[in-house]
Amino acid sequence: MRTRTITIVLIVVLVVIGGVAWYSTMPAPFTMQVVSRPSSPPGQSACIQSFTRQRCVFLVVVAEEEGWLQGNWGHGHAISLSATESSGMATITVYPQAIRPGHVAEVTVIPSAASVNQTLIVVITGARGGLTCTETVTVEVVMGEDGLGPEARAMRNKFVPWLALNHQELGITNETTWIGTIVNPRILVVMHYLFFSEDWEMYVTWHVTIPPHDWTRVYLRPRFTALRPSHAFEISSVQEAEAPHAIDVPDWV
Repeated sequence: MRTRTITIVLIVVLVVIGGVAWYSTMPAPFTMQVVSRPSSPPGQSACIQSFTRQRCVFLVVVAEEEGWLQGNWGHGHAISLSATESSGMATITVYPQAIRPGHVAEVTVIPSAASVNQTLIVVITGARGGLTCTETVTVEVVMGEDGLGPEARAMRNKFVPWLALNHQELGITNETTWIGTIVNPRILVVMHYLFFSEDWEMYVTWHVTIPPHDWTRVYLRPRFTALRPSHAFEISSVQEAEAPHAIDVPDWV
């Protein structure tokens, strides 16, 4: 009787130990989400369009899957990111190349001159511990050139001194360096442009019309911690030189 009891206990212990070993070495699954910047305005196609040599930006976030049977090897560790485009007609950068939950990566696709009138298919992959997640995005490259840069910079610069004075917590000053690109190039009447500093994405829009409806707006997103803008500001009439003021961030931005 004593021998039998010991055997049962040993079997139970071995089963528990085996289960723990299996659990601890099984890769922890994760999910990945990819969104375009900016999102498409209401009433517009969700298809991403671009001119050649302009930046198409996609944001990537990851999340841990929960569940006691899903394993925990690598849980909380960074997930490696990569992106490919099979035609060779685009330059792609991923930054940062590894992220954890709560952080954001940017995948930047710049179509080459040869890609005009083509649709680029970009595959974004997250990998950790032998597990992978993939998302596919497309970019329709249309004919045209960016002629909005000077006007977009002028609109941006109407806000920057005011932000430097009234929202010093943002760290945006007259010396902040920006890189710009046209977005939503086929949308008329309202113009769209993205600027990137080291810390911020500034999405600039302006309404091409007569006062008092000639507004311009900027939406600010912390680049590597948020999928959506955290601040929005408006000048209600450019020609009437109205002062900027804060507005709510629309759901679609």
